[in-house]
Amino acid sequence: MIRAKKSLGQNFLIDKNILEKITNTTSIQDKIILEIGPGTGNLTSFILQKNPKKMIVIEKDNELANNLEKKFENHIKVIKEDILKIDEANLFKEKVTVFGNLPYNISTEILSKWIINLKNNFWFDCLVLMFQKEVANRIVAEYNTSDYGRLTIISNWKLNIKKICDIGREAFSPRPKIESSLLLFYPKKNFIKINDPNNLEKITRIFFNQRRKMLKKPFNQLFNGDQRVLDKLNIDLKLRPQNINLDTYYKLAYEYEKLRS
Repeated sequence: MIRAKKSLGQNFLIDKNILEKITNTTSIQDKIILEIGPGTGNLTSFILQKNPKKMIVIEKDNELANNLEKKFENHIKVIKEDILKIDEANLFKEKVTVFGNLPYNISTEILSKWIINLKNNFWFDCLVLMFQKEVANRIVAEYNTSDYGRLTIISNWKLNIKKICDIGREAFSPRPKIESSLLLFYPKKNFIKINDPNNLEKITRIFFNQRRKMLKKPFNQLFNGDQRVLDKLNIDLKLRPQNINLDTYYKLAYEYEKLRS
């Protein structure tokens, strides 16, 4: 019997209704499917029932990976690797559809890595990902709310995001202490161009380092009080970081790059 490893943040999804709902989120037939962290293969089985063109799974745990190879034989390709060490853009020649019950301890790291490394050509057509509910709420948060922050801004830069549903603890084995949420991500056709995504990461980090303080100090640190930027973007320095909408942060990153070039 395979036991979940707490060190790897493993909680296996067992609720058949939820598994069905996940696979109905987007089209699977004749698509190349990538599943992250398939565990014991419960979601894998449901995906295969919908006749994908090809299915690849990435599983870091050798015991689970070997079990998946035996269970599904030649129906899937198993990559035994850490998802954080893989360059997905060079792994596929065609766009893939991604499913993942992401390990909660590294879920934001995985998502941030994908977004920061995104080039103009997306390597996926959509992402269907499960997160800890608290993290999901931060990803889809509206500005002027307490959940709005760096993760919101970075996640929404190049991607449209839709919350599909919340998932209770009873849907997993072993039961986690928290609830989960399922999110759908798909590429935006238009977004503000930032040459180096690390500049967006830097700006959000400095602005939200003291999220309860006014914008004046972080703005001066980054822009040396440049009034032209304030006027152009219509920013009130008496506001706080969570009071600034998404597009303004992307424009700030763009202006920051112009000043540095």
